[in-house]
Amino acid sequence: MRIFLTGYMGCGKSTTGRKVAALMGMNFIDLDKYIEERYFKSVPDLFALEGEQSFREKERQALQEVAQFEDIVVGTGGGAPCFFDNMKLMNDAGITIYLAPDIETLTSRLLKSKTDRPLIVGKSTEELQQFIRHALEVRGPFYEQSKIIIRGKNDIQPEEVFMLINEYVKNRN
Repeated sequence: MRIFLTGYMGCGKSTTGRKVAALMGMNFIDLDKYIEERYFKSVPDLFALEGEQSFREKERQALQEVAQFEDIVVGTGGGAPCFFDNMKLMNDAGITIYLAPDIETLTSRLLKSKTDRPLIVGKSTEELQQFIRHALEVRGPFYEQSKIIIRGKNDIQPEEVFMLINEYVKNRN
């Protein structure tokens, strides 16, 4: 089984993914970390040194690789579903889940984030909310292609995700 978590930065893909993987006895892969380990550079450095197009190609290749692994939960980068035919690749390879907290929750999490996120550095709360709103308008149609969508939850419980996955698998058979 392969599970791909999608959604905007700060939605909880990595935190939820680790917990769901542990609950299901599966391995967790953070796609950005996978890329960083392969290329010995951070995602911000890859963006800065090689540009977005080069990064997106590396991301696509990494996604193709992990889509071959068994019994994994993958936390994708926020932009991964929005390039090439990455959503189709993930939907064909496994179960996609869109984690979609509200804009206020995303804003709060990103303002408190310890992670270096070059796209949002220096933005006020209002600017960040506007930025997120616009990004979700652009990315939403890709995220919405996920097989399971969890909306508006501030704190997504791994047990709930586990239950939704089991329900999806049961209904598919």
